[in-house]
Amino acid sequence: MTKNDIDLIYLGLSGHDISKPRDYVTRCWEENQSIERATLLAFYGSEFSGWGHVVYKSKYPHFVENGIPEIQNFDVIPPYRKRGIGSILIEALEENAFSNSNTIGIGFGLYADYGTAQRLYIKRGFIPDGRGIIYNNMPVEPGSQVRVDDDLVLFLTKSKWK
Repeated sequence: MTKNDIDLIYLGLSGHDISKPRDYVTRCWEENQSIERATLLAFYGSEFSGWGHVVYKSKYPHFVENGIPEIQNFDVIPPYRKRGIGSILIEALEENAFSNSNTIGIGFGLYADYGTAQRLYIKRGFIPDGRGIIYNNMPVEPGSQVRVDDDLVLFLTKSKWK
């Protein structure tokens, strides 16, 4: 990602269920500059079709404590889905993350909108990290109630040696 990509990404994601605020896209670029994050872009021909990130210091405590980089915001723009773009993009994100760690992490939401991601990550060899479901980066205790939204997540890991 370069600074010139900010508008391309913002406009490309706008109008879809994966749109992001311009401030977030700008922050991603800034974190690329400080080497906190690596953002990879996908193109279909010359058209921007998606993006994904490797965050080297996750906000999820288990990943932080164990030095596990996290793949985040892996998005393919809806008109470009079902063309193999997601598989190529996640392969590149995994390769980047594995260049820094023998274990990488990823998380997904627990409602139907995440169904495609849930299946893809399992097919690619990610397994649950064994810590149960997490809400806002904290474990959900038995008997508690949480909102089913984007902050309710199951985190998974994948080993380089598998």
